Amino acid sequence: MKSDIVVIGSNMIDLITYVDRMPVEGETIEAPEFEMGFGGKGANQAVAASRLGSAVSMISMVGQDAFGQQQLANFKENNIDITGVGVGTKNSGAAPIFVDKSSDNRILIIKGANNELTPAVLDQHLDIIKGAKLIVLQQEIPLETNYHAIDLANEFNIPVLLNPAPANDDLDLDHVTKVDFFTPNETELATLTELPTGNLAEIKIAAKKLVAMGVKNVIVTLGSKGVLWVSDKTDQIIDSIKVKAVDTTGAGDSFIGAFAHFYTDDEDIPTALHNANRYAAITVTKRGTQKSYPTLENFKKEIETIES
Repeated sequence: MKSDIVVIGSNMIDLITYVDRMPVEGETIEAPEFEMGFGGKGANQAVAASRLGSAVSMISMVGQDAFGQQQLANFKENNIDITGVGVGTKNSGAAPIFVDKSSDNRILIIKGANNELTPAVLDQHLDIIKGAKLIVLQQEIPLETNYHAIDLANEFNIPVLLNPAPANDDLDLDHVTKVDFFTPNETELATLTELPTGNLAEIKIAAKKLVAMGVKNVIVTLGSKGVLWVSDKTDQIIDSIKVKAVDTTGAGDSFIGAFAHFYTDDEDIPTALHNANRYAAITVTKRGTQKSYPTLENFKKEIETIES
């Protein structure tokens, strides 16, 4: 199967606890609700793009446990090609998530089988990689696998989007400069550039440093303030859509997946960013991660209601 978007990355089972407040050290409190769902930054981004109508292939590793079988079934249900999804020797990845009343979240990740997504695995799926219009990467898999993916993409002249989340102090700038789209938040941008990002002026300086080093497009996600797009020709804010947030878990991934869809569907960068902002805004009005991601038809209906 030839896919427009190839996501090389993680999958997790989300273990979501909704709390009235976060416990302090040594404290046990009762939580009113608990849910399980499908997550992982790579899987989330793949599902968002697929639900919008893109042809998506996933290269990932699941565990031999029941969670792994559930992940495979979920990929199939979301029309994602799983030719590149292997079964590892470790348990599947998991992510305990805590969401408070203000919709803020705290997340732990246990990578599990995701750590078995090695560079050698990518070499088994070169036919999938070669057929892509865009390769999407995150940082819940080994860094050396991302580096190999970037090198392969450069060899095959395929653009790469690297979402540097979660932040990693060991990320190699030499490989970052080889990607076409680098999509950090303020914290991740500060970690990589070692520059302050406390206000918009500082964020622009840090982003322009990366552009000067070779990154074609730096897209800094700013939460409710939208995104900053910096290239060698522009720096502009793409405003967010104002909504009442219920749960922000997975919103950044929905933005990345939506941008990948709209960009490979031949929209220009600012239009794709605008539509990705709109898509992410809808997801935060609902609970959960992937289950909050609408199809293209539902996205059009819901955004029309919000913007009318």
